[in-house]
Amino acid sequence: MDSESPLAELLCFDLYAASRSVTSVYRVLLEPLGLTYPQYLVMLVLWRKRETSVGELATDLQLDYNTLSPLLKRLEARGLLERRRRPDDERSVSITLTSEGQAMSGLAAHIPQAIGDAMGLDGDAITELQAGLRKITANSAAYTARRAAPDRTASP
Repeated sequence: MDSESPLAELLCFDLYAASRSVTSVYRVLLEPLGLTYPQYLVMLVLWRKRETSVGELATDLQLDYNTLSPLLKRLEARGLLERRRRPDDERSVSITLTSEGQAMSGLAAHIPQAIGDAMGLDGDAITELQAGLRKITANSAAYTARRAAPDRTASP
C-alpha cells in the first residue's frame, strides 16, 4: 500500500486486509470439500473433540447461536454431523460427526500446511503472530465490555 494512503497507518486496516487475504486462500482450499470457512471451523472442532454441545461450540468459535445454528443445519443436511438433544438435559443439544464427516478429516489434512505456506511464515513467526493477535482480541473485547458496562459511579 502506498504510504501516502490514509489507510497506511491504520492497524485495523492491515488486520482487515490480512483477514480477507487469508480467507481467500481458505476459499480456494475448501472449495473441493464444499465447505465455507465457518463450516471448516466447525469441522475442525469436531475432528478434535468428536462430540460437543452447541453451547461449547459457540464458545470455541466465538459465535452466537443465531450465526451457528444455520451452519450446523447445513452441515447436518450434507450428512457430515448429527444434532441430538441430550437425554440428561433436553435443553442441551449434542453434536457429533457422522462417518462421512469424520472421513472428511483426511481430505482436509493438508490445509494447515498450505495456509502456512501461503503466509510465508515459519513456525516461530506464526506463534509470535498468534500471541499478538490473541492479545489484540482480548484487549479489544475487554475495552468493549468496559465501554458497554453501565457507569457504576453515576448517581441514580
